[in-house]
Amino acid sequence: MTASILRLDGVGKHYKLGGMAPYQTLRDSVAGFFSRKGADEADAQEKGKGFWALRNVSFELKEGEVLGIVGRNGAGKSTLLKLLSRITTPDEGEIRVRGRIGSLLEVGTGFHPELTGRENIYMNGVLLGMTHREVGRKFDEIVAFSGVEEFLDTPVKRYSSGMRVRLGFAVAAHLDPEILVIDEVLAVGDAEFQRKCLGRMNTVASEGRTVLFVSHQMEAIQSLCTRAIWLESGQMKLDGPASEVVSSYLTSTAQATVSGIGSREDRSGKGNLHITDLTIGDDAGRPPSTGRPATIVFSITAKEPVQVQEKLVARFSIRDNMDRIVALLTNESPGQDLVFDGSSGEARCTIPKLALMSGEYTADVSLWSNGYLEDKVNRALGFTVMAGDYFAHKTYQIGSFHVDQDWSSNC
Repeated sequence: MTASILRLDGVGKHYKLGGMAPYQTLRDSVAGFFSRKGADEADAQEKGKGFWALRNVSFELKEGEVLGIVGRNGAGKSTLLKLLSRITTPDEGEIRVRGRIGSLLEVGTGFHPELTGRENIYMNGVLLGMTHREVGRKFDEIVAFSGVEEFLDTPVKRYSSGMRVRLGFAVAAHLDPEILVIDEVLAVGDAEFQRKCLGRMNTVASEGRTVLFVSHQMEAIQSLCTRAIWLESGQMKLDGPASEVVSSYLTSTAQATVSGIGSREDRSGKGNLHITDLTIGDDAGRPPSTGRPATIVFSITAKEPVQVQEKLVARFSIRDNMDRIVALLTNESPGQDLVFDGSSGEARCTIPKLALMSGEYTADVSLWSNGYLEDKVNRALGFTVMAGDYFAHKTYQIGSFHVDQDWSSNC
């Protein structure tokens, strides 16, 4: 049976609201020492005025597990990683760790601008917990991974932000701890660098080390992690297989964001033309289904009646359950004009044969008039595509959508 390498029991972290505590004189401190009971009561009262960034968090990790942590901004993800990295201490509960923890919380932290890249590799490596000998042994690998060989003896202050990030990640990624803590490192760098980072983390995971990984990129969580934890408002909402947790989290996010579009306030644009309702379904009013016709209807009203006929552009961007845009529907693509010349009306998009696979989707919508953005709402609509046969016979449910195709042979 694989041994537990990390265990949290009822861990919580409390932060006070308001300004800093007033300056205390030596006399105040001495008096406080002899009235500790009163001070403890005051502290308890102060905790009521603050907030719990984390509360009642309990889980354990086995050797070689790769755990993803998901949640909205402010859910407590970074606070949890700071506790595990011993940057801060818990206010309740207990954390038990067996082995060394290495953290990639802020890539490039500790770089000295006046020192060269070579000198910063050694200094940063030591700051992250490696010995000077370990850094020397891995120096060539770090340099090759970073891609800054030509600038190795140049002061870091002359590096671009991208070069700093690459060098910082290269150093941190070559740590050899028993537990590796990673916080959103894929949010930086270009696409090629992000793929390189992901590959390196896959290597770390395959070597049997325990990894905790925080990211808003759900695809990366599913790719790297076997298990995930969903934090919400500082508490654990779900702990289970990564695919199940990610699916539940994204469904919840869509439901929390999507509401009646007419009353949504998180919108942008000039605002004279307003999308008051948005629907997608088949001709019988049923949910859209793979392989069947579907119709999208924009209901539009004008704050002030339009005096001159306006040419409209409507856009309907479809996102899958991984929050990736998989299709953009717009009257610009077929070159078809939409016109509006009153105080209310509709814009319709008819799909003869829906190619999307069955599943959960959301849509971003926008409306443009004579080249100007009138109204835009992200995650304006959540909808389910029902399973159906795109082709008249056997249909494979693989991928994101079906493609019309024609096969022949000449043997």
